[in-house]
Amino acid sequence: MSHPDLNLLVTLDVLLTEGSVARAARRLRLSPSAMSRALARLRETTGDPLLVRAGRGLVPTPRALELRERVGQLVQSAEAVLRPVEILDLKRLERTFTLRNRDGFVENFGPDLIARVDEQAPGVRLRFVLKPDKDSTPLRDGSVDLETGVVGKATGPEMRAQALFRDRFVGVVRMGHPLCEVTMTPARYAAGRHILISRRGLDRGPIDDALAPLELKREIVTVVSGFSEALALARASDLIASVPERYTGNLRDGMFWFPLPVTLPEISVSLLWHPRLDADPAHRWLRGCVRDVCTGKTHWIS
Repeated sequence: MSHPDLNLLVTLDVLLTEGSVARAARRLRLSPSAMSRALARLRETTGDPLLVRAGRGLVPTPRALELRERVGQLVQSAEAVLRPVEILDLKRLERTFTLRNRDGFVENFGPDLIARVDEQAPGVRLRFVLKPDKDSTPLRDGSVDLETGVVGKATGPEMRAQALFRDRFVGVVRMGHPLCEVTMTPARYAAGRHILISRRGLDRGPIDDALAPLELKREIVTVVSGFSEALALARASDLIASVPERYTGNLRDGMFWFPLPVTLPEISVSLLWHPRLDADPAHRWLRGCVRDVCTGKTHWIS
C-alpha cells in the first residue's frame, strides 16, 4: 500500500488559500512549472480538479471548499507539533489580541481585564471590536483571537467553547420611574412602554413569546441593536429596557432593576476560539484572564 506524500498538504493549503497557481508558487518559492506539477499531483492524489478555470481566473471545486478548512487545521497542528516548546515569559511578551464581543462587554468587564493583563504582561495590547453577529469567519481567518457570546446555530461546529457564566434577563428603568414603587406583575410589565433589543431589527423577541400565553402584549416604542443604547434610552426616559443582568452590571449603575415577571430560559455566555489556538501558551493565558474576570475571580498571578 503506497503512502501519500504529506508534503502535498502544505502545497494544498497554500494553493487553496491563495486561489492562484502563480501566487501559491511565489509564496512557496517554486517556479510556475514546479507549482503546476504539484497541482497535477494533488489532482491525481485527491481525484478532483480542485481549481478550475472561470474566465481569466480559477475557482475552487466543491471538494476544494470542503478540504480548505480541514487542510489548514492539519498544517497548523503539524507546525505546532514540530515547534519547540517555549516557556511563556509574560513580562517579555509583546502581542496584540483582538477580542470580539457584544456591546456591554467592554463597559462591564473591560477595566478589570485590562488591569489584569497590564499587571501580568505589560507588553500585551487588547483590541476590542464589536460583534454584529455569530458568524465564525473572523475566528477562522485569524482576524479575531477570542470572542464571547451565546453559542448558536451560526457558530462554526469546529469552534472551541467554554462556558463563562449563566445569565438572566431583568427589566431596567430610571430611578423615580412609576414601576419602582409597585409589585411587578406580568400585566404591569406589559403595560409599560418598551425598548426592544434586536441586532437584526426584528419587531418581537423571546419576551413577547413569553407574554403571549398570558394574553398580554407589550408596547414596543423603539428598536435598538445593543444593550448600551437601550439602557441609555431607559436612563433618560420612562421606557423599559430588558437586558442580561450580569452582562450589563456596570451599565445599570444608578438605575432600578427588577426580575422579569415572565419565565425565560437563562442564557449561557461562553468563551469561543478557533482550535488552532488551543495549545498556544499566550492565548491560553489570555483565556484564563477573561475567564477569571468574567467569573469574578480576583486573584492575580504575577
